[in-house]
Amino acid sequence: MTIQQRVHNLMQEPEQLFDLAAPFVLHLFAAILIFFVGKWLANWGVKLVRTAMRRAHVDETLGDFLGNVLYGLALTVVVVSAMHQVGIDTTSAAAVLGGTALAIGLSLQQQLSSLAAGVILIIFRPFNKGDTVEIGTGIKGVVEEIRIVHTRLRTFDNREVMIPNSSITTNTITNFTVRGMRRIDLVISISYGADLLKAKQVLRELQDTEARVLKSPAPTVGVKDLTASSLDLNVQSWVKTADYDAVRSDQLEKIKLRFERDGIPLPSAAMDVTVHQAPDGK
Repeated sequence: MTIQQRVHNLMQEPEQLFDLAAPFVLHLFAAILIFFVGKWLANWGVKLVRTAMRRAHVDETLGDFLGNVLYGLALTVVVVSAMHQVGIDTTSAAAVLGGTALAIGLSLQQQLSSLAAGVILIIFRPFNKGDTVEIGTGIKGVVEEIRIVHTRLRTFDNREVMIPNSSITTNTITNFTVRGMRRIDLVISISYGADLLKAKQVLRELQDTEARVLKSPAPTVGVKDLTASSLDLNVQSWVKTADYDAVRSDQLEKIKLRFERDGIPLPSAAMDVTVHQAPDGK
C-alpha cells in the first residue's frame, strides 16, 4: 500500500488517525512532563547540595563546580528518559553522546587536566587567597584568585599572571605566608684587620634594637667562613612574613652605616700582581 493510499484511508476513517495519534501524543506529553519536572528536580537538588556544602564550609569554587557537574549528570538522565518515552532508541543516542564526549575530551585534554588540578588545589589547599607564593623557580607573587581551571597571581611589579592549574600541580610550590614568619639570612664580610668581637657585638645590637625582629627564635650572629680576602659573618633573624623585605633592606643599610661609624672595615676587591723579571738579553 502506497503512502497516498494510507493517507486516503486515514482521511476516510478519522478514528484510525486518532487511534494512531493518541498514544504518541500521550507519550509526547509524558516526555515533556518528564523533562520539565526532571529539570526542576535537578535544580532543586543542586541547590540543596550547594547549601549543604556552604554549611560544611566547603570552598565556594569547588561547591559551584560539583554543583554544575551534578546538574549536568541529572539533566542527561532526564533527557535520556524523555527520549525513551517518545520511542527514541536511547542506546544509539547514548553511543552518539559517548562518542561526542570522547572527542571533546581529547580536544580539551589540557583544559581537563587543569580542571582536575584545580580540584586538587581547592581540596588540599597548598595556598590561599592573599598568600605570597613562588611557582617553580620563576613566578612569585600574591595569590589574587583561585579558580577551577587557573590561578591568578599579582607579581611585586604589579603584573597579573594567569597560571593554568596543571602547571602549578606539576611544579614546586613555595608558600612564604603559611608559617607566618620568615628568617632573614645575611652574610656580612669584614676584612681580616677588623676587630671580630666588636663586629659581632655591633651586629647583635642592631638585631636586638630592631623592633620588628622577633625575640623567639632569637637572632644569632656567628662566623660563617674564612675566605681568601674576607672573614664572613652569618646573621640570622626571624621576622613576620609581611616585614621581611623591609627589615632586610633596613638591616643592610644600618650595618653599613654603623660599621663606617665604628671603624670596622669591609673588605675591598683585591688583585694580586706578580712581576717577573725578564732574563738578561731579552
